[in-house]
Amino acid sequence: MSGHDHGDDGVSRRKVLECMTWAGTGVLWTITGGVPRSLGIIDPAQAATAAAPGMTFLQISDSHVGFDKPANPNALGTLEEAVGKINAMPAKPSFMIHTGDITHLSKAAEFDNAERIISQTKLDVHYVPGEHDFIDEEVKLYRERYGRDTKGHGWYSFDAGGVHFVGLVNVVDLKAGGLGNLGAEQLTWLEDDLRGKSKSTPIVLFAHIPLWTVYPQWGWGTEDGAHALEYVKGFGSVTVLNGHIHQVMQKVEGNVTFHTARSTAFPQPAPGAAPSPGPIKVEDAKLRAMLGVASINFKQNEQRLAIIDTPLQG
Repeated sequence: MSGHDHGDDGVSRRKVLECMTWAGTGVLWTITGGVPRSLGIIDPAQAATAAAPGMTFLQISDSHVGFDKPANPNALGTLEEAVGKINAMPAKPSFMIHTGDITHLSKAAEFDNAERIISQTKLDVHYVPGEHDFIDEEVKLYRERYGRDTKGHGWYSFDAGGVHFVGLVNVVDLKAGGLGNLGAEQLTWLEDDLRGKSKSTPIVLFAHIPLWTVYPQWGWGTEDGAHALEYVKGFGSVTVLNGHIHQVMQKVEGNVTFHTARSTAFPQPAPGAAPSPGPIKVEDAKLRAMLGVASINFKQNEQRLAIIDTPLQG
């Protein structure tokens, strides 16, 4: 990989890639003492050894049910494989978060197929939409299934295990190649939602497009994400979970840990490594190696996250 600069911000691609690795159809998170750590889901022995007392939950993302192009002609099948790995876990997570692009074309049959497979986990699933879930003509299929009891275009919050979770929507009126946006109404709601919460309460924000700027040339970021992050500055433990870019990128800034998850469907290029984002075709024998799961270890007082890539097959 070259170390040439891309864009006007002077940040070299090599520097960006230093905090990136290919990994993960799913990430198992455990929260102990208010600190999130993540565990792989593919290796039962490893998970059993690594598991610590506390609440655990799972993150999957970008299933793109209905996608059938050469990058992965059977996206539903690889989602089913990921669900099989989840069901083989030795300890059942408390629930699961899906960070968007459940479907590829927002068709009713795609939502039906996704529900049929994901429901096999027998877990409560908390969804936020991706841009691919909001492209039906009346933009109603996602909302009819997952938007009940939510605010605005589908944002909401809930509490579990002493942690406050906030699901955000940043894919409304998304322009091709444009940055995500939350909007004034949602930001006002978020500020009000967090008001009165003890600063010792662990906070988890989750949305489809990264809330931090990963690669603006490809729209990999949220234009008003910094406003949302201002509201969590005073909290001792904040975790931000996103999808959209189909690869793991992580960073820690003060009290905030950022994590983007891999897709269960197909790879996308690293920032600047191709003319544009989108599905990339790899040799069939290598596909599942690039759709593996990520085991992430987050330790107190350490700024770097240790990532172990365990492929679906390899």
